[in-house]
Formats: sequence, C-alpha cells, structure tokens
Amino acid sequence: MFSFLKNRTYPIGVDVGRDSLKLAQLGNNGRGINLIASGSENRPADVNPGSGDWQRWAIEAIRKLIANGKFSGRNVVAAIPASEVFIDQIKMPGTPKTNDCKLDDAIFSKIKQKLPFEPEDAMIKYIPTERDNILIIATERKIIDRHLAIYEKVNLAIKSIGVWPVALTNSYTSFFGRRKADIEAIVMLLEIEANCTNVVICRAKTLLFARSIPVGAKQLNGEKTVGTAFFNKSQDGDPTTRLVLELTACRRYFGSMHKEAPIERLIFLSGQAADRDVCWTIAKQLEIPAQMADCLAAVETEDPYRLGMDRRGCRVNWATAFGLSLS
Repeated sequence: MFSFLKNRTYPIGVDVGRDSLKLAQLGNNGRGINLIASGSENRPADVNPGSGDWQRWAIEAIRKLIANGKFSGRNVVAAIPASEVFIDQIKMPGTPKTNDCKLDDAIFSKIKQKLPFEPEDAMIKYIPTERDNILIIATERKIIDRHLAIYEKVNLAIKSIGVWPVALTNSYTSFFGRRKADIEAIVMLLEIEANCTNVVICRAKTLLFARSIPVGAKQLNGEKTVGTAFFNKSQDGDPTTRLVLELTACRRYFGSMHKEAPIERLIFLSGQAADRDVCWTIAKQLEIPAQMADCLAAVETEDPYRLGMDRRGCRVNWATAFGLSLS
C-alpha cells in the first residue's frame, strides 16, 4: 500500500571503457531494483582511445543516447576507464595517531615511485581494506579534466567520479551477494571486457584487491589485438592460459597480504558478454567454485522493447554501469 514511499531514482551511471560507452539508470520501485533507461555504443575502429577524436565521439554518443533514451534528470556518476587508472595495495603507513595530512603524505611517499606518470600530476584516492591494508587508486589530472569536459559539453551534472572496483562490488552486493552467508564470504569478481579482464576481490562491499589484466574477450576468442605488452613476449601460449596465470598471481599476492582469507567463489559479472565455456575453463583451472552472474537478468525491466534490448541476446556487459548508478 505504501510502496510508493520507497520509490527512488538513482543517478545515471556512465561507463566509458576503452572500447565502448554505456549509460544505465536504475531505480527502486518499491519491489526491488528496476531498470529505468540504458544505452550503449561501441567505439569506432578508426578512433583511438583518449584522443581528441575519441573525446568528440564520446560527446556525440552520450548526446544521442540521452536524447533517444528515457533517462530521468541530469545527475551522473562516471568512472575513468580501467586502462587509465593505476591501482596498488600497500600496508597502512604511520601509526593510529597519524593525522590525515601526514597519512596522505606517507601514502604518497610509498607509491610515488611506482606511478606510471609524473607524481605531481596524480590524483590519488585510497580505500582502507582489512588488516591495515590500503587500496590505492590514482590517475592523471589531465585525464580527469578530459572526462569532466565531456560531461560539461553534454550538460550533465557530475555527482561524483566513481571507480570501477567500487562499481563492481555495488553490482555484486546488490544483485548476487544478499544472502547471510555472502556477508562474510570472500569472492573474486571477474568482469571480462573486450580487451581486458577487471578483477576485484572483496568481502561484501569491503574492497580487498583490484587489478585490470590486458586480456579480454577478443583475445580469448582468438582475435589478435595490440596492447598486450603487459605479458612477457616469450609467452606465446593460449590467452586463456595466460589469463589464468595472471589470476593465479593475483590470488597469491592477495594471499600474501590477507593471510588465512581464502577465496571461496568466482563470480563472472559479464553476463552474456563473456563466453560461458571460457568462464568454466577459467574456473576449472583455478579450482574455485564459480557462478555466472548476469546483472541485466537481475533487475526488473517493465518494457525491454522500449529500452531497445533483448535479455536473451544481450551481449553488453552492464556490471560497471549498473554499479555506478547504484553509487
């Protein structure tokens, strides 16, 4: 009778990835989370990510998606692409009495030599995890400015610049981690994108580890693409094997910082965008129980045809965009 009191519309989540752009807006209709509007567009092959042409393409693509969709309001939560974000894990420096300013300086001192860009150009966010560990997320100021300019041009109001690891934990906890047993379970979330696999290890909404690996669906499906110099050039093996090796390295590193905290489950958050057989092969080689998690199937969609999507054949991965909207 009073379900209308719970109605809520969330901001528009904008997932600007290396290879595609996705907008999604969720709401709560009193019965659960529902999809209000969504839209996606792939980057043209002749547009280089991060270039001036890319920025102009993103502006026009967002304008078109907003105009053709049924989005409500102008507030957005956006994220910087994983390829443009530096992530590291460190032990908490200082003592419990260290004030915020000194802690910021201590953290900066520990990671400045690791940054792939000039330290004075960095914008840094740190997230306390567990056991005195900290997750460091950094990007260049000019990248932030480039993205802010996009939203200014399309007359959207930035509520916040989110980060993709938090967006993935939002999607996991909102749709697939709501049981009592899930609250304490440590899980590894895998989001397989076109040219990368984003990895998060978390305990419910507590982030414990994050990393982006430059092997994605295109490589796993046998397509040759550039940008995989992360791997040793002598490694000419199967991309699935390379990805499993990298995931194993992530698991070992996590284990070294979070002792006696085993990963209990793999959650594939890519929905139908990832090949199911490849996912099961990865899970089998890692020897971790796995779950296929389709965010689109987890939300209520009153009129999918109005939204221009077919649940049964949707090859778009909505995990990050949905998680940003829920921020």
